[in-house]
Amino acid sequence: MISREKNFLDDFITMSSSTPHLSVIIPAYNEEKRIGKTLLSVKDYLKRQIYEYEILVVNDGSKDKTAEVVNSFQKTIPGLRLIDNPENHGKGWVVRQGMLQSQGRFKVFMDADNSTTIDLIEKAWPLLGQGYNLVIATRDSRDHKEAEQVVKQPFFKRLLGDIGNRFIQVLAVHRIWDTQCGFKVFSAKAAKEICSRCLMDRWGFDIEALAIAKRIGFRIGLIPAQWINDPESKVKISGYFSTLVELFEIKMNLIRDRYKLR
Repeated sequence: MISREKNFLDDFITMSSSTPHLSVIIPAYNEEKRIGKTLLSVKDYLKRQIYEYEILVVNDGSKDKTAEVVNSFQKTIPGLRLIDNPENHGKGWVVRQGMLQSQGRFKVFMDADNSTTIDLIEKAWPLLGQGYNLVIATRDSRDHKEAEQVVKQPFFKRLLGDIGNRFIQVLAVHRIWDTQCGFKVFSAKAAKEICSRCLMDRWGFDIEALAIAKRIGFRIGLIPAQWINDPESKVKISGYFSTLVELFEIKMNLIRDRYKLR
């Protein structure tokens, strides 16, 4: 019997080969030590697939040699492209840029440290085939019983995250415990409708994108991640507090209809 997932992929692959089936967007800031390993991992997975793809690294004004490292891989990794921003804008800004400039029928953004690997996309295809517009990975077992943090964050970060998420659920995104996992898959339509409305330039982007998706009426699916915390993570304690400030901005934007959802 041919699986529903295979039918779903085949239907799109038989369409115009000039349009990538999947765009992989990787926001990067000062990632010269990690981005090469991540790109090789993505390449190794995608070269075994039967669909067309593109890989976009969006450099967020890095002060190190991130751009040079990415450029050094362009001859050996098919479909790799660098968007090189001279100034730092923030995660939300560069993810939006990658989402809106990529060409894929489906678009996934993932972390430059490879904490959630690209092969997780296999769990998203069945949900996308069922009509979900957006599929997000979760590290929280309250979202999905199979979700797991293989190498956990420090206790204080986990505590701040848990407290922050309770505010997130009350103010913006109900019934999702992990809004911040850096692995989210959008249909092209969802990417355009959501990212063209987003206003948050930094860590609040994930919350904002999900809040907008819910209010548009897009279907959001959750898939479990086996997430490995990187001790060199760029997310600092201050990032939790700035995200909380952005959360209240998002709530006010929703009240004032700055996203033009009515």
